[in-house]
Amino acid sequence: MTADDQAAQPGYQPAVTVDDFVSNLAGVRARMAQAAARAGRDPLEVRLLPVSKTVSENRLRNAIAAGCHRLGENKVQEAKRKNDNLGDLDVSWAVIGHLQTNKARDVAAFAAEFQALDSLRLAEALDRRLQAAGRGLDVFVQVNTSAEPSKYGLEPAALPAFLAALPQYTSLRVQGLMTLAMFTSDLDRVRACFVQLRRLRDQARDTDPDLIGPGGLSMGMSGDFEVAIEAGATCVRVGQAIFGSRAPRHDDQHYWPPGG
Repeated sequence: MTADDQAAQPGYQPAVTVDDFVSNLAGVRARMAQAAARAGRDPLEVRLLPVSKTVSENRLRNAIAAGCHRLGENKVQEAKRKNDNLGDLDVSWAVIGHLQTNKARDVAAFAAEFQALDSLRLAEALDRRLQAAGRGLDVFVQVNTSAEPSKYGLEPAALPAFLAALPQYTSLRVQGLMTLAMFTSDLDRVRACFVQLRRLRDQARDTDPDLIGPGGLSMGMSGDFEVAIEAGATCVRVGQAIFGSRAPRHDDQHYWPPGG
């Protein structure tokens, strides 16, 4: 167990064994299905992306055995290390946190998915590295729907021009939009962030559906994924409800609140 595991705050008990993970995954999926039913949606429309940040490779082996075959990581260095150490297993990686352009090479080398695209400079860097590697990459465009200056992502008004510029980067396969809701117990304010992302997706589809790809909506974490599903999420990024509570880290609280 890592130091972060030991320092985890109470809330969700840490999952360790395969049975622990099977149980936690079943619980999350049941909650997802209930949220989808409340919204009159098919639960199969919503993908669960387990977020494994700070979780040790030993525990991840059991999570993978329980059925977690794509895992989300917000730090590319951590994702790369885990990819190298778990290369013998059937697992792929989604990088879901802010990325500096000097880390584009790493993402292009191993990631199956990148959910935090928010600048053309980064798009160009990724595309150049992917072209050299002969690979393509699924990407979600991150939008700051909470209007909080501490969060990454495009301003909503900048999204149409950004989407219109992306086709020149031919190795990037746009899958839809991603957001982080405001970190608050006020569910109406949380829901407003998700509804805005859905509205932006719908507007993009009306303008040029080719620019938004399948039009996915990646939104919702452990503390708010049910609200996100009710608002139209097609991918929820769930960490603590699967792996257990973890200690907050000073370097990423501004865009990954404790409920992630």
